[in-house]
Amino acid sequence: MFGNLGDMGKMLEGMQENAKKLQAELESKIFKVKSGGGMVEVEMNGKGEVIDINIDDSLLGDKESLQILLIGAINDANKMVEQNRQNSAFGMLGGINPFGSK
Repeated sequence: MFGNLGDMGKMLEGMQENAKKLQAELESKIFKVKSGGGMVEVEMNGKGEVIDINIDDSLLGDKESLQILLIGAINDANKMVEQNRQNSAFGMLGGINPFGSK
């Protein structure tokens, strides 16, 4: 039914190696998001960790606006990271969508 089990084991090992490489590639990517016309910039890595934040000096006196722009930028960056993960996972499956048609 499955053919040679040794071949299947090799195939599974290859898939695991590919998954590890893909994970490392995903984690090394950097996503930059700007909010408020570039007044707030957030950089996030593929792990979903914020690695840098740049804030325009003019916002330092407006706490409420700064908070709103930071929340928006961080949420947008998180969405980018998640979309990248999903796209990479679908790519690894050879474009097959296990959840049905797109």
